Amino acid sequence: MATNSGYQRKEIGPGNKAFSQSRTTIETAFYGNNVKKIIDLKEAYEMAKSTTGTIALDIPVYQPEKIGLPKGAQILLFNDGETVGRFAGARVILGEKGIVESDIAAVLREAVYKTRYKTMLHTEAYIGLDEDFMVKANLLVPETYEHTLYNWLLNFQYRNDFYDQMYANSVKLGDEPDIYILSDPDWKDSRYPNGLAYFDSEHNCAALLGLRYFGEHKKGTLTIAWGVANRNGYVSCHGGMKRMVKKDGNKHVMGVFGLSGSGKSTLTHAKHEGKYDVTVLHDDAYIISTENGSAVALEPSYFDKTQDYPLVSKDNKYLITIQNCGATIDNEGKLVPVTEDIRNGNGRAIKSKLWAENRVDKLEEPVNSIVWLMKDHSLPPVVKLEESVLASVMGACLATKRTSAEKILKGTDKDALVFEPYANPFRTYALEQDYNKFKALFAERNVSCYIINTGHFLNRKIPKEVTIHIIEQIVDGTADFKSFGPFLKIKTMEVEGFIPDFKDKDYVELLANSIENRINYLLSLKEFKGGRDQLPDEALTTLQTLLKYVN
Repeated sequence: MATNSGYQRKEIGPGNKAFSQSRTTIETAFYGNNVKKIIDLKEAYEMAKSTTGTIALDIPVYQPEKIGLPKGAQILLFNDGETVGRFAGARVILGEKGIVESDIAAVLREAVYKTRYKTMLHTEAYIGLDEDFMVKANLLVPETYEHTLYNWLLNFQYRNDFYDQMYANSVKLGDEPDIYILSDPDWKDSRYPNGLAYFDSEHNCAALLGLRYFGEHKKGTLTIAWGVANRNGYVSCHGGMKRMVKKDGNKHVMGVFGLSGSGKSTLTHAKHEGKYDVTVLHDDAYIISTENGSAVALEPSYFDKTQDYPLVSKDNKYLITIQNCGATIDNEGKLVPVTEDIRNGNGRAIKSKLWAENRVDKLEEPVNSIVWLMKDHSLPPVVKLEESVLASVMGACLATKRTSAEKILKGTDKDALVFEPYANPFRTYALEQDYNKFKALFAERNVSCYIINTGHFLNRKIPKEVTIHIIEQIVDGTADFKSFGPFLKIKTMEVEGFIPDFKDKDYVELLANSIENRINYLLSLKEFKGGRDQLPDEALTTLQTLLKYVN
């Protein structure tokens, strides 16, 4: 089996990574006599449907038996309160500067103690959908949060005979123990007024306290799973990946990396009007093998925004659950959802695996191209990076803007440009590890690298149709890349209406500022988190060389 679920008595003790202070405190909570174990997805559905506050819509789940649900299952809607997004400020990661485990362990002990007054629900799922990589995960939530448990089982792979056997045959991942995640959304502590998301990634455990939003549970679980993958020969990826087969039989595998709202789901699921036979791996979470370049999806379902999907959208056919959306009665007297973010920003839904017609859980073919999706006014719709260090460092300085998927505190500029390395704010290990792994993909596997701007170039919005056409030209080999101003290792493809003018001093200044901001960001990493995420000197030198070309 991939991870360890039980140990011989002589193995139990401080020498085993499954028995750290944090992990032992969290795991122990799973064995109280107030804990009820729920494994069956059908039972989880019935419990979620009957829990207080759930709205059972008059819309059936599409082909429910194919995804493990009972015949006649309905789409369930459940809403949170004020907070409808992830809060980065709640994340506390053991190993970072200033984090003392004994202090956090005291908080955990008190949180666990208070769960004795509640009935707690324990469930299990698999993260990773191929024998190459499967991890068993455990979740503990209080009664009345059955919807969280149900969504978690839908988002990841619920247990059944088929996947139990796959897991039994899966590659053993070193001495990695199973994942344990404790959640108590009702927890309160004046020291953590916006909640606490605590991760001991080295020991595969987490505590999500005072956090209702399901996205915290999804990304919290992936945080630990990505850490496991990183330690076991994989590149951890927050993005989408698909294979496009042309009419002549040639294949192109592309990975797109971006935060929520960057267009990664739109681009991953684009049909390209039948030009290719498209196969989707996933649009949010997967891993790439450093050994052979193959990729494995970590989740079967899709946790997608409802903002761009009106009620009549054909894509809504595949909804299973909905979060943080309104409801109303239509002219036929049926209870239906109100989507498009009318109630609040970041309305969400879990869509079934059936949404992607040609979905696979593993791509054997190595990746051909990687795309950093950015929102940077200084960049044209697409540039090609033709040097491995440059390609990796630009991924490490991926520029974007905060979205409604995140909780933003008052006084924070939500329109400010921010850098999120490799579009993955869920990393718990040193950034240099991702930097080196991506650099190796570009240098040793000849993976091509592009930046696609899905925001604005100067003050003009780049339409998604332009972006999709760019991707098609890359796949077809018809993209005509030319020099990008004075840069030797950066090329661009001219797109009408979005052509950079290097004779325009204002534009050159804007571009120089963009590069300088990245330099300052790398310099800040030398101090941030005690320098844990600083990159090799070559990364900084590469950006400084770019700035010289502009100046």
